[in-house]
Amino acid sequence: MEDTSRRHLLGLMGAAAALGSSALSAVAAATPVIEWNAHMFSSDTAHFPFSPRGTYKPDTARLSVDPLVVYQAHLKEAGIDKALFVHPEPYGDDHTLVLDCLARTSPAQFKATSMYFPKDDDAPARLEALVKKQPRICSTRFHLHRGNTYYFASFAEPGVRALWKKAVDLNLVVELDIGPNYARDAGAAIAAFPGCKVLIDHMCNPKTGMIWEYGDVLELAKYPNVYMKMSGLGYMTDDKPDYPSQLSFTRRVIKEFGADRMVWSGDSPHIADLHMKGYSAADIAKVKGGNLRRLLNWA
Repeated sequence: MEDTSRRHLLGLMGAAAALGSSALSAVAAATPVIEWNAHMFSSDTAHFPFSPRGTYKPDTARLSVDPLVVYQAHLKEAGIDKALFVHPEPYGDDHTLVLDCLARTSPAQFKATSMYFPKDDDAPARLEALVKKQPRICSTRFHLHRGNTYYFASFAEPGVRALWKKAVDLNLVVELDIGPNYARDAGAAIAAFPGCKVLIDHMCNPKTGMIWEYGDVLELAKYPNVYMKMSGLGYMTDDKPDYPSQLSFTRRVIKEFGADRMVWSGDSPHIADLHMKGYSAADIAKVKGGNLRRLLNWA
């Protein structure tokens, strides 16, 4: 059964469609802006130590003691209503920091992601235990890039499939931080779990692949529960803050996945306004937060 808030939102949208563009704009204005991008790091390595199994370690001199305070200030300044704490690789499978952030915040405003090592036989059981302990964990992440196969080398590996299945059984979103050269491989796993919810990070990191490999990324749009995150544009170009040089690329990806399955995150929500120029206010609002609200069933 749909929750009350979602039925209410759908009712508003139906009424707005009958009333015209001004009402649609009102619905758009009422849609929360949601970010799924910020990695939580703390300079307090005594309480939040980095894992020896992480593939990199950030410079603690550039980190704050309490990332939550810094991030909350950013959300207020940027006009972001809700957000996810992203559990980053340097902490391995130790989720102490994101659990601390969740414990000090409201369920109405924050959720979080997780990460486990697919080569660990107990990874699926540990993921289940984490979600049982903290139901606001709504996703688990997989990392696979050209030149970095530390965690695993293929989505066909038994450990990957077991962890993916557990995520599906727990109704979690599978978050894929991958390069274009692994899109076809990931597609086989997506097909193996019909209906699984998948979010592709950072436009599938196009700079880590070849131009012809990106065709496999666009092919993933055929799966109805695969969402693409419009983020990481700064990895492709340095023309901040709006990255206009990427317009032809982002608009092509948006066209393929559609406004119902694009997700904005990172930098400023205004990026969605620029890169979706010509789309309706309602469609832009979906990308800024409406789609994540629906994907996560977030009241």
